[in-house]
Amino acid sequence: MDAHILAEGLRGEADLYGALRRAGAGLSAQEAAALLPALYAALGPAPEAARLRAVDQGLLRAVIRAGAGLPAAPTVADFLRKSEVAPVFLPEIAASAHMPLLCDVTEGMPAYSDLGFDLWFAEQGVEYGLGPYGEKRSVYRAAQFADQASPERRMIHMGIDVFAPAGTPVHAPLPGVVHSVVYNADPLDYGHTLILRHDGPEAPFFTLYGHLAASLPGLCRVGQAVAAGQVIAHLGNWPENGGWAPHLHFQVMADMMEQTEGNFFGVGHESLWDVWQQICPDPNLILRLPAGALG
Repeated sequence: MDAHILAEGLRGEADLYGALRRAGAGLSAQEAAALLPALYAALGPAPEAARLRAVDQGLLRAVIRAGAGLPAAPTVADFLRKSEVAPVFLPEIAASAHMPLLCDVTEGMPAYSDLGFDLWFAEQGVEYGLGPYGEKRSVYRAAQFADQASPERRMIHMGIDVFAPAGTPVHAPLPGVVHSVVYNADPLDYGHTLILRHDGPEAPFFTLYGHLAASLPGLCRVGQAVAAGQVIAHLGNWPENGGWAPHLHFQVMADMMEQTEGNFFGVGHESLWDVWQQICPDPNLILRLPAGALG
């Protein structure tokens, strides 16, 4: 591995993620682990080095591993398929009236951030609305969903959204420990946010619960053990939940990367979707919604 030659492949590139993936091609696991610091040394003060340092370093390492044909994150999908899980909502979604809510497809549906959404949803006559994993959403075209490593916006939804009335209880699907309890206050962020840590087959994995009510800090504290089926939160209302119609954003993370502040990316890059799917596998491995429920 000649880091200086590989660094030349990054110079002048608009999409540094793609360039990193190409740089990882053919590397061994040991070489892939050493590549990022070697590239920083080879790039020196080049603007590409500054752009790379401005983004999550764990994501960059995952992209390099994917380029080398290695797992981008610990594997948890098979473990989750075989695990006994408790319902996140009662009554259970599968046994209740529900409908998919597709952002750019469902006719007449106001945006999730539109105050008119609540009245529209109440008129649908269902208990739960569902926003799918892997959906490309035009709402994420704003500049806040880009970063310095690439001009590409992160537009692919990495959780499953479950819409229900504000105050609806949320239950832990698996035993775990409270990893973080945070209020993410930026407009259209998660608002009150809970992350649980769970024992996994290779390493701990995490579940994220976003857009919660202000009851969260009274229910969960960092380091607290939670049991499967335990009430851990309630759905928040405008504006305590980040400024959205009442719903839960539920997400699984096989790797927290370098996110340490009680937040995590909720949408990913389309060009890196194979990488993001390993970092954030399908939450339906836990929710187990019936075929067709997500549209």
